[in-house]
Amino acid sequence: MNDPVGTELGLRAGKVIAVHLNYPSRAAQRGRTPVHGSYFLKASSSLAADGGTVERPKGTELLGFEGEIALVIGKRGRRIDPAHAWPHVGWVTAANDLGLYDLRHADRGSNLRSKSGDGFTPIGPAFLPAAGLDPAALRLRTWVNGELVQYDTTAGLLFGFAELIADLSRMSTLEPGDVILTGTPAGASVLEPGDLVEVEVDSVDPARPGRTARLRTTVVDGPALAGYGAQPKRDDALRADAYGTPEKSTVDDLPERLTQVAVATLSAQLRRHGLHNVSVDGVHPARPGSRFAGRARTLRFLPLREDLFAEHGTGFNAQKQAIESVGPGEVLVMEARGEPGTGTVGDILALRAQLRGAAAIVTDGGLRDSAVVAGLDIPVFHGGAHPAVLGRRHLPWETDVAIGCGGTTVRPGDLVVGDDDGVLVIPPELAEEVLTAAVEQERQEEFITEQVRAGHEIKGLYPLSGQWLERYREQRAPGKEIR
Repeated sequence: MNDPVGTELGLRAGKVIAVHLNYPSRAAQRGRTPVHGSYFLKASSSLAADGGTVERPKGTELLGFEGEIALVIGKRGRRIDPAHAWPHVGWVTAANDLGLYDLRHADRGSNLRSKSGDGFTPIGPAFLPAAGLDPAALRLRTWVNGELVQYDTTAGLLFGFAELIADLSRMSTLEPGDVILTGTPAGASVLEPGDLVEVEVDSVDPARPGRTARLRTTVVDGPALAGYGAQPKRDDALRADAYGTPEKSTVDDLPERLTQVAVATLSAQLRRHGLHNVSVDGVHPARPGSRFAGRARTLRFLPLREDLFAEHGTGFNAQKQAIESVGPGEVLVMEARGEPGTGTVGDILALRAQLRGAAAIVTDGGLRDSAVVAGLDIPVFHGGAHPAVLGRRHLPWETDVAIGCGGTTVRPGDLVVGDDDGVLVIPPELAEEVLTAAVEQERQEEFITEQVRAGHEIKGLYPLSGQWLERYREQRAPGKEIR
């Protein structure tokens, strides 16, 4: 067995444990945010030192990559307290959680054959001593054929490394040489033969530097799978999952259905659930008549500090990372502290988000190039037009974390809806119930409006009660139409 852990560190490779979802950006892409961590095992024989090559069997199509940060356990432990978990980690390195989606149906849940092929867990090349690192200040980057496709940090993980270690050790002993793959951010997709995928982990804490260098893996053609056992199988939904794009509206049509209901109606229904502070206040559409709904991706700006701008404000900064990672049907929501005194987005970035299929952009900061943006197809809601560039007031800081926009909290994966009345944030777990009630409310209001037009007074009619309510119910009965 190729044993990179043993080779590099003098350890015997043990369990390889992978986390399903841990980055908010990936959870938003999947349309669900787990309350607790969940895991699957990969065979230790899938480990491959320094990447090398990996085969995509002939007749298969969906070899997926997932850049990840790997923790290598250095100290044995069971029932580890989160406060004492990090010392059990010996080393941190880069990893790639490769998987063959074509075989996912064969072992759904366990991922045994789809994820445990030889070479399907490249790891390395350098192993960084964990004691010298801040686990909340690590950065993960993935490139495919030289293009940066994944970028995120550990600052906003759903489940921090200490929590993962404590959770996994509640019933199972963690042994030296065990490897924990800690999840992948948005941007994971599919590789073709000839593609080169590279993963690197480094520290963003200048007081604790360290980097793994790039873990390089090249995809090559492999022989077809033997005719016995489960055979490759795929469909459009699986392809969407593998490529990292939202599934079709037949699977997740909630945002589309939300656009059929007025934001004011949704607001009334959210109030009935005790949610009074879910509006993004102070924003208005660049183009009146704009309407949108989608799942949130987030970008946070901090107040400008000149000494930090060279590091965080230039180059491929968090603002550009957010634009380049927003996906079809997603809404990019920006926290700018309600400060409209400089632009947080302009025509070029808005156009790029439109071309990536984003449903909308919402910022409680300023908008540059407002007349041009108003002419784009993508709805953009903003706090006010301003000609100044980003560096006048703001520092682009981080993506896909919980933010405060227009006085309310927005989490990655929340549903965000907007029209001329404003923008609302809807918790995903309430969305179906709120939408159903909102549709019914609008049906009732349609009935009420017709009666008012006919000259009836609003007493007992608005809201519906008594005989008017009975009449409404009769006309809503099967075979009846509202008149």
